[in-house]
Parts: sequence; C-alpha cells; structure tokens
Amino acid sequence: MNDTLSDMLVRIRNAAMVGKPTVAVIMSKLNERVALILKEEGYLDAVQVVGDGTIKMLNLTLRYFGERRSRKPTVSGLKRISKPGKRIYCGKDEIPRVLSGIGIAVMSTPKGVITGKQARRLGVGGEVLCYVY
Repeated sequence: MNDTLSDMLVRIRNAAMVGKPTVAVIMSKLNERVALILKEEGYLDAVQVVGDGTIKMLNLTLRYFGERRSRKPTVSGLKRISKPGKRIYCGKDEIPRVLSGIGIAVMSTPKGVITGKQARRLGVGGEVLCYVY
C-alpha cells in the first residue's frame, strides 16, 4: 500500500457512516500522529497501538453525539489534499482555514505534524495533508 494516510481517512469515514464504535488501521508514524491530532481536537475518543513485532495496528474509537437512535458522528467529512501523485504545499501566509475555522487542516511542517492553527501561530508553512470537519 502506497498511501496509508488515505486508507486511514477512508476507513474512518466509512466506519462513521455506518455507526461502528471502533476502526482498525495500519500503524505508521504519520497515521499515529494524525490520529492523535484528531483525538486532541475532539474527533476521536481513543487511540491505541495494538500488536507486537513487525505488525502493528491502530485501534481508533470514534466519537458520536446525540442519543442512541439519533446519534451522529463528530466527523462529518475527511478530505485528503496532498497525494503521492501531487503534493500540495503552502507558505506561512497561505495556510487554509477549513469551513471558516470550524474544521481543521492537518499539515506536515518542519516542526512536525500539526494543525493549521498551530502552524499559523508558529509561523511555519508545509505540506497540507488533509482537511477534517
């Protein structure tokens, strides 16, 4: 598999649409960091690394709101921006605001994988990985 981040985003979107409580994705440092950002921002309840040796997985617990019958996922949309075939970069003055600040942009910068808001505060640009709203 070439793009594990796209695979993780699609698995989260599909699990949220059918109401699954957890989803398992392939472990990579990038996937783990993006999942921890989603947890910090309130889109996921828990992130666990499962497995030993060479095969590790991430178990992500999705967050929902509302009552049992009418519950809705907190993640309403995930969009991969920079892909292996076409990388998208932005400078410190061009950092995107997702849905006028309601969503988040996840970026890979020289300071690490951070949100667009943190990148704006630190004054760094980088590769725009995905939008979450």
